Amino acid sequence: MSIVVTEPVPRPGILDIAAYVPGKEHAPGVARVFKLSANETPLGASPKAIEAFKAAASHLEIYPDGLATELREAIGAVHGLNTANILCGNGSDELLGLLCHVYLGAGDEAVITEHGFLVYKIQIMGAGAKPVVAKEKDATVDVDAILAAVTEKTKLVFIANPGNPTGTYVPVSEIRRLHAGLPKNVILVLDAAYAEYVRRNDYEAGLELVATNRNVVMTRTFSKAYGLAALRIGWMYAPTAIIDAMNRVRGPFNMNAPAIAAGASAVRDQAFIEKAVEHNTLWLDKLTHAFEAIGLRVTPSVTNFLLIHFPDVDGKRAEEADAFLTSRGYILRAVKGYGFPNALRMTVGTEEANRGVIETLGEFMGRTA
Repeated sequence: MSIVVTEPVPRPGILDIAAYVPGKEHAPGVARVFKLSANETPLGASPKAIEAFKAAASHLEIYPDGLATELREAIGAVHGLNTANILCGNGSDELLGLLCHVYLGAGDEAVITEHGFLVYKIQIMGAGAKPVVAKEKDATVDVDAILAAVTEKTKLVFIANPGNPTGTYVPVSEIRRLHAGLPKNVILVLDAAYAEYVRRNDYEAGLELVATNRNVVMTRTFSKAYGLAALRIGWMYAPTAIIDAMNRVRGPFNMNAPAIAAGASAVRDQAFIEKAVEHNTLWLDKLTHAFEAIGLRVTPSVTNFLLIHFPDVDGKRAEEADAFLTSRGYILRAVKGYGFPNALRMTVGTEEANRGVIETLGEFMGRTA
C-alpha cells in the first residue's frame, strides 16, 4: 500500500532542529530602552567605515566583487596574512555553515562543548550529522572532555574561544594540546569572535596554529568590536585546500559591496578599535566588582559581556531579575538555552546604561554597590 504525500516534506532531521532565538529587543510600555542583549558595541562603527558604506551606496546597480578582494587585502595587511588563505562571508555564521556543508554528512559526528554557540549544533544537524557534546569545567572548555568525545566518526571540533555566553577562554597551550590529540583528518574550528577584546598574554586567536597545520581554521567577525553587525561580515583564515573546497560551494556573490567597502575601512582603522577595547576593559572590571558587591556571582570574562548568576532564592532568581530589569528598560539576555537557567548575560554598554543596570540590580537585590 503506497503512502500519499500531500505536501513537501523536509528531509529527516531538519524538523528536529531547534531554531536559533535571538535575544529580545523590546520592553513594552517603557519609554527608553537600553538593549544589552546582543553583544553589540556601544561605540558604534568607525566613522571611516560609515563613510565608505555611504560611498558604496552610489553604485548599487553593480554586482559586488565575488572575491571580496579589497576586504581580504585589508585583513591580510593588518594581520600579516596571505590573502589566499582568507575567505570572507555573510557573517561568520555563513562560514561555519559552509564548513558543515562541505565536511559533514549522514553518519558523521562533530564535537561541540556544553555551553558553546548554539549555531554550531544547528549547522551540524542541518548537514545531517550528529552533534556530540563535551562537558565544560567551571564554564570553561575542557580539552580532555573533548578528546574523550572524539571517535572515528568525528570530522569537526568546534571551539568558541573566548566562549559565548561564558566569557571564559582557553590558553594557547591547551589549544595546542587539543590539536595534538586530534586525528589529522579532523578539522579544529577556532571561533574567535571576541578575540579583539582579549588582553591576556597566554591567549592566541589561532593564526599561528592555522599557518602551521592543515586541519585548523579560525573564524572572526566584524559584528562585535568593529560595530558592523548590521552588515554581516565574517572572515576565515584557513589552509588553502579548505578555502578551495568552500569556494566551490559558497554563493558567487555572498557579500554585498557596501559591506566589503565598510569592512575594509573598519579593519584599517585600528585606532578606533583600541578606543572600543579600552572602554570595554574599563567597564568590564567596574561592572564585575559592582555586581559582586551587591551579592551576585559573575563568571570572569575576557569579552564584551558578563555572565551574571543569581541566588537560588524565591524572588531573586534570574527570571525575576530579567522581568525587573525589563520593566526599567534594561534588556539583558536570558541564557537558559545555553545551560544557565539562573543567569543573565549582559553586554557592556554605554556609561549611562552600565550605571543604570548597576543601580537597578542593586535595587532588585536590596543592596547598593
